[in-house]
Amino acid sequence: MSTPPAFPERPAALGRDDHEVVLIVDDVPDNLAVLHDALDESGYTVLVATHGEAALQRAAQAQPDVVLLDAMMPGMDGFEVARRLKASPLTAHIPIIFMTGLTETEHLVAALEAGGVDYVTKPLKPREVLARMGVHMGSARRARQEASTARQARNALDAFGYASITVRASDGRLVWQTPLARELLQTYFGEASPWAPAEVLGWLRRHVGDGGGPDPAAEPPRLAVELGARRLTFRLHQQAGDSPGGGDWLVVMREVSDAKIIESMSLSFKLTAREAEVLYWVVKGKINRDIGDILGASPATVKKHLERVFAKLGVETRTAAAAMALGRIRQLHPQFEG
Repeated sequence: MSTPPAFPERPAALGRDDHEVVLIVDDVPDNLAVLHDALDESGYTVLVATHGEAALQRAAQAQPDVVLLDAMMPGMDGFEVARRLKASPLTAHIPIIFMTGLTETEHLVAALEAGGVDYVTKPLKPREVLARMGVHMGSARRARQEASTARQARNALDAFGYASITVRASDGRLVWQTPLARELLQTYFGEASPWAPAEVLGWLRRHVGDGGGPDPAAEPPRLAVELGARRLTFRLHQQAGDSPGGGDWLVVMREVSDAKIIESMSLSFKLTAREAEVLYWVVKGKINRDIGDILGASPATVKKHLERVFAKLGVETRTAAAAMALGRIRQLHPQFEG
């Protein structure tokens, strides 16, 4: 039996600009030598492991692009190695191709059930191994690229003030959320949670509860949640997955802070900051008692501010003041949803 070549150790996860990386797991040195030479000549970076524990450790550390896994090894066999790789979030995405001398149907089924995507039979033919690898590595590469593109798009939304989440309609789980979305949900609804707030889930289910999704001809009503002069809106964008019970749904969120709207009313109508705040809440349909609660003032104080607002606007009723203010706001802030 020949002595296998010295195989290079790969430090923790090489960047994806390097050669694609293959992990070979086999307890027979001759098999390792044959495959190593063929893969090395084809431009791959090759790692090896001669038993199950080493395979798990190297896969977690190096994140190879594919694993060539011997089915029958002493101790932990290949089926168990595959199950453990697929059970770990770090390695679940890596394609596993079994190498086996067993051709009975039950063994091949066991290999696929353990998480393998394909198998090659021994004695190994390097060209066949390379061909099978190419198919599955190409699929894995495209999946990584698509995931990366989607991640970049979601993070780009954050940069423009839009946050996004994907909510599972059946149970309200947040399948993913951008950093800005996580921050906004915590601000408006309390502690961070892997579940969508009840108000958001209820709104979602009202529009997709029949499993058929929203009417494509009309955008569903948006959900708005207010926090003082800040408002967080939720817009149902599209279905992002077909999980049972209603699917997974992409929801785009945007926060609007009305501090600038209040400031522009102050400048437009020559109001004090407090008068502009009172007028803002009048536009929002609040009565004096509610405005007092919001601003920490008595209803009588709110009434005095409002009387001064009427005088400066040249109107006599809160309806007229609200109409004048709303017209000016929509000139200066077209996105305002009063």
